[in-house]
Parts: sequence; C-alpha cells; structure tokens
Amino acid sequence: MEPAIATLLEAADFAAVKHKDQRRKDKCQTPYINHPIGVARILSHEASIHETDVLVAALLHDTVEDTDCTHEEIEAKFGEKVSSIVRECSDDKTLAKAERKRLQIVHAPHASREAKLVKLADKLYNLRDLEQSTPECWDAQRVQEYFSWSADVVDAGLRGVSEPMEKELNGIFRRRDVRP
Repeated sequence: MEPAIATLLEAADFAAVKHKDQRRKDKCQTPYINHPIGVARILSHEASIHETDVLVAALLHDTVEDTDCTHEEIEAKFGEKVSSIVRECSDDKTLAKAERKRLQIVHAPHASREAKLVKLADKLYNLRDLEQSTPECWDAQRVQEYFSWSADVVDAGLRGVSEPMEKELNGIFRRRDVRP
C-alpha cells in the first residue's frame, strides 16, 4: 500500500474513533464522521487537492475542537505539519461562541494556504448541509445568519486558494442573498 493511502486511512480511522459517539444536529442525526470525510472529499474531488497533509488535516480538523484529542496527540501521530493545519482550523472552545466566530473572521487572512483550503471545504460542506437539512433547534433567522457569517469569513481572507470551491460558495451566497 502506498504511504499516502495508509496515512489517509489511519487518519480516517483515528477521526472515526474520536467522533464515534457524536452526531450532526440534523433531523436524521447523521454520524458526525460523515462531515470530516465529506470535507476531505470536497478537497480531493472538487478542488483537485491531493496533498496528503491537507487531506489528513481535513479528516482531523474537528478532533481537537470537538473531542478529547489534543494537538500534541495529532502531532505525535501525524506530524507537525498536519498538527499545524489542524491548530489553525480549531476554535478555542473555552471562548464564547460569538468570540469564536469573530476570531474566525480576524484570523482568516493570516491562515496558511493549507488551512484556508480546509476552512473553505468545511464551510462549503456545512452550507450545503444547511441547504438540505436545518438543525432541529435552528430557526430561519439563525440559518440565514450562519450563511451571512460564513460569507464574512470567506471574504475576510479565505479567497484565492481554490477557484472551484469559491465558485460553489459564491453560488450558495447568491442563492441565500448574502452576496451579489
């Protein structure tokens, strides 16, 4: 087996174990692991990103934020580069939600190319998901605010790294009337 494939499978397994008891907030309670796999798939299939570190980071991007995983654990298992990308994609859950959202906008222009790719794919996956199924506890206003905030994050500094993902996001933003 090629080393890149083995590493991707190791990361997928690691993320599946870490997220094993988590579900998405949709009506079907979709297994959470579908999300990081979907983010990696967008990168590989839609954005033609084949860099192993970026795809591994996509699979792991929510493990520190949403599980008991640490950046040190990711670095020990997947290396400094992957850990660095995941760190850039992780919110500090000790902060209030409004502050975390504000910091995503502030940090976007300073993110590495690799982190910007993961963040774009993450936004694209989440917005597509919202178009198909609203979380049970969200009203129409909260959904629209999420679309608008996502556009703010993208426009603040995630553009310029993937034309295919940006094109898809632009279409979503137009459909939701958050950008011309």
